[in-house]
Amino acid sequence: MLNTGDKANDFTLLSDRNESITLSGYFGKSNVVLFFYPKDNTPGCTKEACGFRDNLEYIQAKDTLVLGISPDSIKSHQNFISKQNLNFTLLSDPEHQVAELYGAWGEKSMYGRKYFGIIRSTFIIGKDGLIQKSFYKVKVSGHVEEVLTCMETL
Repeated sequence: MLNTGDKANDFTLLSDRNESITLSGYFGKSNVVLFFYPKDNTPGCTKEACGFRDNLEYIQAKDTLVLGISPDSIKSHQNFISKQNLNFTLLSDPEHQVAELYGAWGEKSMYGRKYFGIIRSTFIIGKDGLIQKSFYKVKVSGHVEEVLTCMETL
């Protein structure tokens, strides 16, 4: 798990535009809200993504960009963006390597069945590449507002 003050783990993933995005490419230029979510076009993930979409103007005013990561394919991301009019970049982590680096992959349980998957998590990363705030086991309701409150200090 990553905590406030830890260095953000660098990575490179393919975006919904099929471009390689490297986290450290934003260091020195922009803060980053990095959120891990389980699956495109599911109710909770849609609500979370639309929350970031609807608040992107405020987020950008804080010199911050949003990156969403899930194991979904680039094609799935493209469909999700189109269907929900998302205005930020989604990254594909099909082997969940980046999710594991951030402690956002682990054992989950649903209806008594145990399985491994994305643990909904969000990180606010400063321009210096350090974690400003980490959120693990995120509950969708009120989460974006919680992120916006933490951004007041950026």
